[in-house]
Amino acid sequence: MAEIIQEEKAGGKRKAKKHVPHIDMTPMVDLMCLLITFFMLTSALTKAKVMEITLPEQIKDPNIVPPKIPTSRTVNILLGPDNKIYWYPGRVNPEEYNNLPPLFETDFSANGIRPLLLDRNKTLAKKIEDFRNQVLTGKIKIPQDSVAKAISKLKSDDDTGPIILIKAYKKATYGNFVDILDEMNICGVARYNFVDIAFYENTMVERAAGITPTSTATPVKK
Repeated sequence: MAEIIQEEKAGGKRKAKKHVPHIDMTPMVDLMCLLITFFMLTSALTKAKVMEITLPEQIKDPNIVPPKIPTSRTVNILLGPDNKIYWYPGRVNPEEYNNLPPLFETDFSANGIRPLLLDRNKTLAKKIEDFRNQVLTGKIKIPQDSVAKAISKLKSDDDTGPIILIKAYKKATYGNFVDILDEMNICGVARYNFVDIAFYENTMVERAAGITPTSTATPVKK
């Protein structure tokens, strides 16, 4: 803060002697420390969350035949409008465009898609649960940092669990992708993938949701 010093002269008179005004920055040090701490904490709390999704590599070599997906294990999940989920097992023949099968409707509630996934994945889930119990009881002696790796091995060796194909209708939201991915992780589904929705599946969703079709696309004859 600015200072004005008065000096006393002979005769008892005082004359104010002016000095160059200056600001005492000492109290600002504490304030700067508080501000730095505040910005450090708020920047850490508002850090963007990133969800890592490992997708399969695309096969670029035409001579490599992609593995066939067993129809009995395939479940097609179609993310529809209004947070609805439509699904059907197996596959649909595009040539039967005029005779498409109906879809099963569900949602993200407690009695929605999760019981279906748990039921389809119950064999693998039982194996993982038994393995964890054996580790906890000491029947299987394994370092704690190797438990996750062993569970991943059980998932990769599984040949009974479902193969989930997740597809999105044009009115599905990004939140639906996050929700269905959470369901995959919660239910321990080992094999799932995000794929493009087919033209006939668009029609199936529109019929199930009572939406007027926006296009009259027809299958291409081979």
